[in-house]
Amino acid sequence: MIRLTWVQPEDLVGHELRQAAEDGRDARKIAARWHAAGGHDAPLRAGAAEPGAARLRGLAEELLDELAAIPSPLPEPSDLAGIIAACPGWPAAPQAGVAVDPARVLGAWLGRAAGCVLGKPVEKIPRQGIREIAEATGNWPIRGWFTAEGLPDDVARRWPWNRRSAVNSLAENIDGVPEDDDLNYPLLALTLLERHGRGFTTEDVARLWLDELPAGRTFTAERVAYRNLLDGVEPPATATYRNPFREWIGALIRADVYGWANPGDPAAAAEHAWRDARLTHTANGIYGAMFAAAMCAASMVATSAEEVVRAGLSVVPRGSRLHEAVRLAVADATGEADFETVVDRLHERHGALHWVHTINNAALVAATLIHGRGDFTATIAGAVAGGWDTDSAGATAGAVAGALNGGVPERWRMRDSLASSLTGFDGVGLAELATRTQEMMTA
Repeated sequence: MIRLTWVQPEDLVGHELRQAAEDGRDARKIAARWHAAGGHDAPLRAGAAEPGAARLRGLAEELLDELAAIPSPLPEPSDLAGIIAACPGWPAAPQAGVAVDPARVLGAWLGRAAGCVLGKPVEKIPRQGIREIAEATGNWPIRGWFTAEGLPDDVARRWPWNRRSAVNSLAENIDGVPEDDDLNYPLLALTLLERHGRGFTTEDVARLWLDELPAGRTFTAERVAYRNLLDGVEPPATATYRNPFREWIGALIRADVYGWANPGDPAAAAEHAWRDARLTHTANGIYGAMFAAAMCAASMVATSAEEVVRAGLSVVPRGSRLHEAVRLAVADATGEADFETVVDRLHERHGALHWVHTINNAALVAATLIHGRGDFTATIAGAVAGGWDTDSAGATAGAVAGALNGGVPERWRMRDSLASSLTGFDGVGLAELATRTQEMMTA
């Protein structure tokens, strides 16, 4: 029996109950019915439960629809007009075109790749395991790629590498940039701009996915939305129909190119990210994409990480959970010399969230950017050592730091060839992608 992850109704109820608790809906009666029938809570890390859970599918479908009918009381709009109205400091468009150093664009691509690959082998390993691995191999604080060479057997058994990534993202195995969804989505965003221009729609995003993105390369909210598209559900309902992952990190990792293509214009970048994100996400899931896009737009012209993070926060509704999380993370990172203490506080506040949620990971990215003070290695190391979505947080932090520095240190450069299952991109060089991205700035 195939237990397809992230889409089986009986696997979604526990996640939707957790989402209800996060967005203020009273789902206690529904939870009681689910548990009385033998339904399980949301798994901490897995995407599917044991096969026997399929017997609850009918009830699961019924309860998912009942949960969807309960409105959230929180002031977190998903429509663009509502989001802009909730952002008192919504940025103005630049008065003239902005000249961008090509080194910044290439640095952004190099930084995204390096941060992603650093985090790949330790994805799903908790924070304490990442540190134990790094310490056991003489790499703490993290200053280079992870390696299995010299790793004691007991540590390796206690904290096994991500099975799909260790073969191509440990120091001894890296040969070019391996495929990853954190790199496939920027390729799709670039393709979208090249095909449809700056006026692209959410429907254009959906059609591009169906044409170019293999379903097996999608996860969480993206996989649910993909399923919804195939079932004939139209955007933006694709983001809400039986989709408990709509505030997870998927939209945030798709947003960088929209920032790079709008240098110095966080508002335009955020609007582009909104059009993409609403296919799969709502509320804080959308805000995370807008936050990342605005930061990437600022990173093309800014002189500091503080300036970049301020730009990101300017497009996030003031009363949202994401705004509060990032604001507190920035305060901690600004006032605390020890980054491990900063991460302790993040885990105290957000430890109940899933490890691929938007809020905790965005807060971590902001914290490591501020605390890293422009040091590329410290920035991506902090994003990965935080122990949540290591490759995604590393990629976003790396993209910003790489742009600010106009490149990355030599130790973080890989052979200029990116593996991808997307048509026309397998083996593409990051230098070529940077050139194509710069062309989109004036398209």
